[in-house]
Amino acid sequence: MIARMSHTTIFVLNQQEALEFYTQKLGFEVRMDQTMEGGFRWLTVGPKTQPDLEIILFEVKPGPMMDEATAQQFRGLIEKGKMGAGVFQTPDCRKTYEELKAKGVQFLAPPQERFYGVEAIMKDNSGNWFSMTQPAGRGN
Repeated sequence: MIARMSHTTIFVLNQQEALEFYTQKLGFEVRMDQTMEGGFRWLTVGPKTQPDLEIILFEVKPGPMMDEATAQQFRGLIEKGKMGAGVFQTPDCRKTYEELKAKGVQFLAPPQERFYGVEAIMKDNSGNWFSMTQPAGRGN
């Protein structure tokens, strides 16, 4: 029986730049940063309040995990902003929006009331977009 999801992947254009974005702008912490045999870097981060989740920052480049053609396809989709990577939950969407915007995080849409809560659409420094959501009935 599967008990839980422990890891998920976000495809990024540059691991070092993504590491700086996720730790310095979003406030995530590094969970693992190891270079494996063959030069593959296993880099994971996660929200400080969710220690059981590791987000793999997977650099899209040719190597043991993908060929050149596949890497080019992934890079193209990321650069065009076509990769929606998930939902980040926050207790106060408007406040978090202002904090992240002040740190230079780009938003595709400001906080708006939705049937499921308050949502803003942000993107990381690679071009992946995320819903940043305050669930209905929680927070301010």
